[in-house]
Amino acid sequence: MSMQRQIINISVPKAIAKQIEAQAKKENKTKSELLRDAFRLYQWDKEWARIRMLGEQTAQKMGIETYDDIERIAG
Repeated sequence: MSMQRQIINISVPKAIAKQIEAQAKKENKTKSELLRDAFRLYQWDKEWARIRMLGEQTAQKMGIETYDDIERIAG
């Protein structure tokens, strides 16, 4: 089963393009593979930021400021 692909053209400064090419060569990847990996990492980072924010909001609502507070609540 082959994965369908769509070509997306992007514009980057020449210096970044050179860095992308050098990094892809260093990792023995295509530029597309490298940029797909970078996007997956970006998505992962954004999702963890969202999860951390939700955790901070929950802690604030519950009055949790220290690990002792967690022990007290879980107690």
